[in-house]
Amino acid sequence: MKFKKETAVGLFVLVGLVAVAYMSIKLGNVQLFTDKYYTVKANFSDISGLKVNAPVQMFGVKIGFVEAISLNQDKGVACVRMLIDKEVKLADDAIVSVKTNGLIGDKYLKIAPGGLGDPVKDGDTLFDTNPAIDLEDLISKFAFGKV
Repeated sequence: MKFKKETAVGLFVLVGLVAVAYMSIKLGNVQLFTDKYYTVKANFSDISGLKVNAPVQMFGVKIGFVEAISLNQDKGVACVRMLIDKEVKLADDAIVSVKTNGLIGDKYLKIAPGGLGDPVKDGDTLFDTNPAIDLEDLISKFAFGKV
């Protein structure tokens, strides 16, 4: 009788741990053992508010996400590494912009596709970028008549 209770409790705990691990991976947007994405890099003069795991969109459709953000002090730029869905083909003349979702919402990357450039390969860098618009700076310029 005692053996059956211990086995039942052990199985319950095991199922619970598996469920927690699965939800952590799914909700954490962790990409384990997948080759669904390829890496594309871009350098920006300003990415204020952009975070890791922010969506990357084209035509309003999510095509990937921001994998990592780093600083290159020698060049004076913020380096963004994105994971893009392998089904999406980009040209090296695509334009990457930091956009805001709503008036004060989260930041995301918007890619305007090129068409005349060479196809982007895994690890390539997109050079045509537009930095984040500083809303506070715009409001202060408007308030003090410097627009």
